[in-house]
Amino acid sequence: MPDRAELAAAVREFLRARGCEDPIVEHGLEGLIAAWEEFAGALERGYPLDTLDDYLNDLDGRELIEEALDQVPDLRDEIAPRLEIADRRARACLAPRERCLWGDRLARANGWSAARQWWYFMQPAAPGPGLARDLGV
Repeated sequence: MPDRAELAAAVREFLRARGCEDPIVEHGLEGLIAAWEEFAGALERGYPLDTLDDYLNDLDGRELIEEALDQVPDLRDEIAPRLEIADRRARACLAPRERCLWGDRLARANGWSAARQWWYFMQPAAPGPGLARDLGV
């Protein structure tokens, strides 16, 4: 089994290949998890950003976590407890949507489903006025 440094390097390589910006690549999986934990906290306090673009950007961070773990599965067990807690916190503040927030075409093209990529099929239970407008609620 590769050591921790090799696993972290593999995640950075994946993020670089995905076209992520340098700070995201540099902070790797730890940075992505920390950002998702911050997102969960922001939802608990009342999501502060008020556009769908901002919200989708936060959700894309969760998708990057999942994709990184698919690429470097040896890390999944290590980060599973933190990720499960953050996911549980986030989900408690979200309401399901019938359709993917990125749209049906992208959901099909990427193979996203509400069962696996649940984050793309949910919205804040109490979005701010701009986000509510963007979401059509």
